[in-house]
Amino acid sequence: MTSISPPFQSVTVIGLGLIGSSIARSVREAMPGVRLNGFDASADVRDRAASLQLVDLLAEGSEAAVSGADLVILCVPVGAMAEAAISIAPHLRPGTIVTDVGSAKGLIAREVRAALPDAVVIPAHPIAGTENSGPEAGFAGLFRNRWCILTPEDSTNPADIARLVSFWDALGARVEIMDAARHDLVLAITSHLPHLIAFTIVGTASHLEAVTEGEVIKYSAGGFRDFTRIAASNPVMWRDVFLANQEAVLDVLGRFLADLGSLENAIREADGPALFDWFSRTGAIRRAIIYEGQDVAAPDFGRQKQ
Repeated sequence: MTSISPPFQSVTVIGLGLIGSSIARSVREAMPGVRLNGFDASADVRDRAASLQLVDLLAEGSEAAVSGADLVILCVPVGAMAEAAISIAPHLRPGTIVTDVGSAKGLIAREVRAALPDAVVIPAHPIAGTENSGPEAGFAGLFRNRWCILTPEDSTNPADIARLVSFWDALGARVEIMDAARHDLVLAITSHLPHLIAFTIVGTASHLEAVTEGEVIKYSAGGFRDFTRIAASNPVMWRDVFLANQEAVLDVLGRFLADLGSLENAIREADGPALFDWFSRTGAIRRAIIYEGQDVAAPDFGRQKQ
């Protein structure tokens, strides 16, 4: 990642977990002249972030954190977005852009806008992450060649949108602008439902562990290992995501259950052609993901070592 002229001179990151600490590291690498402020509600996280020297100023409160910032990024769990926005509201200077990284945009946009009626609010979602959490888990390359979706209001100044697009471009992301409702439906099928399935199947396996005397873990194959990776994700974050994107998740979950019922019937009826046809069509999705550069056709199920 090469250094460029930064679209912002002072950036504040609220929440210093995986995403927030990765943003800080990425800004350091891509825009070394930018002043970085940081804050986390957890004193323990602040102590760990201080030892990592993630930011120039690690604030003890919201006022100091956002002082002088021209970009504020809320990197807290979806359920904490409104509270975080309320806490910074009295301290923002005019013209400061407030954005976020949450994976459910409709509810967040409404809550943050209600808390910051006079601010420039541009919701965003960098589609990147790992199953790890905390400030130690972040790394500068997290956003490279990953999508970041912006869901601005129709009334948002195009120049402000362009500045935020430039910011994410500098971190290596591929930026797309989308309606919030469409984002929530797309992410419900590409991210939220897969996580729900992973949490479910790993939970089922944990119940079977006692029955099989440890053989579920001992003989876990690649597919199950990948499910466990996803199911190890932050439980607070995912609880909040499902509650925030309830409508879209229930919509795609209903469609999934219908398809699952069709496969159940095909297995019960020993309908080999139906199963073959289904599996052939779904294989094309995997090839398309690799073609789009969102994964690689490599050993260990395409997982690149960090």
